[in-house]
Amino acid sequence: MPSLDAARRRLRLSDAHISVLGLLVDEARMPEELTQAQAELRDAGLIDNEKIVADLYPLVSTLMAPRVIARVEVTGPQGVTSNGAVIGDEFIFIHEAWPGAAESEYVPAEPETLVWSLARMVDLHRDLTGEADSGEVIASTMGTFDQVITRMEAGGSEEPEAVAEATGAPLRLTEILAELNCMWRMTVVWQGGGEATGPDGLSVSALSVWDCGIEGYWLRELPAEPVSDGDVDESSELRVRRTSAKELWRMITDLLPDETQLAAARPSAF
Repeated sequence: MPSLDAARRRLRLSDAHISVLGLLVDEARMPEELTQAQAELRDAGLIDNEKIVADLYPLVSTLMAPRVIARVEVTGPQGVTSNGAVIGDEFIFIHEAWPGAAESEYVPAEPETLVWSLARMVDLHRDLTGEADSGEVIASTMGTFDQVITRMEAGGSEEPEAVAEATGAPLRLTEILAELNCMWRMTVVWQGGGEATGPDGLSVSALSVWDCGIEGYWLRELPAEPVSDGDVDESSELRVRRTSAKELWRMITDLLPDETQLAAARPSAF
């Protein structure tokens, strides 16, 4: 159910609730599939006479005209969670999901805490091992990677050597995947002002990382982010490089556009 913590300006909302709020702002017709979400917002006191209450203005105004959108997809043992941040002209909101829950928590943030918030979403922490081997590279193919993951998810408790022999994968690849905690992908999108601007006028920067516990962090260099549907198949080259929490903090910071890149951006609900 949607809810508001007025003391801390926190909100719990599902994607359906967000859709209802957008339609109310646009004064558009409410489709039947969203009537339940609309009723939940009404029961929670977040809409009154089909008008959004004042406490929701900062969030809704930011969602309707974002300058920058950061998406953080985390894939772990409990499935995939979608988190992120939305940056507007006046406000910044971060949102985090809980595995298995429909609602996400939306919390206001300050510009100085944005990188910290994004790092926390992926549980970026000090390396559990030394960084003497930082820079190690493993190469394979996406098809081989898929075979390794499928075999490990089957629950056979095979040793990495056995998985490598059965799949033809590099032993080092099966060793680090045996310690896999989660994979995460961070994508930042803004309108214009960057070298990666596509035909839709959007600029994108992204990175993909494996958190392999005692085996450390691994940056997926190939397939290179951002990856679109259809860009990757079984024959696509896979290359991962051992990295550090310190380097990843810098890379997360670099994902965000600077003032020069945002100068040409136009507020738009993309």
